Amino acid sequence: MKITVINGTEKHGVTYRMKEMFLEPFRDNADITEYYLPKDGPGFCTGCTTCFRGNQNLCKDAEKVQKIEKSLFEADLLVFTSPAYVFHTTGAMKAMLDHFGYRWMPHRPAKELFGKRAVIITQCLGAGGKSTAKDIKDSLSWWGISSIRVVSFKLMSEIDWNKIDEKKKAAFKKKLNSVAEKMRAINYNEPSSTSLTVKAKFYAVRMLQTGLGRQNPEYSDYKYWNENGWIGKARPWK
Repeated sequence: MKITVINGTEKHGVTYRMKEMFLEPFRDNADITEYYLPKDGPGFCTGCTTCFRGNQNLCKDAEKVQKIEKSLFEADLLVFTSPAYVFHTTGAMKAMLDHFGYRWMPHRPAKELFGKRAVIITQCLGAGGKSTAKDIKDSLSWWGISSIRVVSFKLMSEIDWNKIDEKKKAAFKKKLNSVAEKMRAINYNEPSSTSLTVKAKFYAVRMLQTGLGRQNPEYSDYKYWNENGWIGKARPWK
């Protein structure tokens, strides 16, 4: 089993400890690849639109983006972690997700991502965990991923791991281990089923691409969809 982990921060703080608790049951039998942002990720997107025009290889950060993409394609399970920064994901995580905008369904989604399973781990002081997870979940869903489990923790008074009550730490571990065991029980030889939400997005975009193709058959996104057979009867989840 292969797991790819995208850490929204390099800090070995509370989110890091929670992620380690989640991965603990997998350590003996899984091949785990981790990226720590911003160190291992791309810089800020400059909005050059090179990737949207079909030339993602010319992006200034193409090497790092493609390395991460390859890991996402090869993994059975994707794990994204982020603390809440002002009710949202970290800037480094947002910067990475921006670079994958060309993999959103209205552009050139990757067939390899349909059927993937993902876990998002967030934590916040008081509030913001759900909105942080949504920042990540929005991208994953538009990539074509249906099976997305969110594990969010709310800390009420302390963000220093060494000062958090041991009972709370035990509760964190119990919840994370429970989710991990459920994920371990899955048969990863079988892709996840595609949800009605993801299918609805696909068919709405298919109508859009069909119309754009009539106007300009050389439009890069339309050509990509057509070459994959999605304008016809082929589907990325089959």
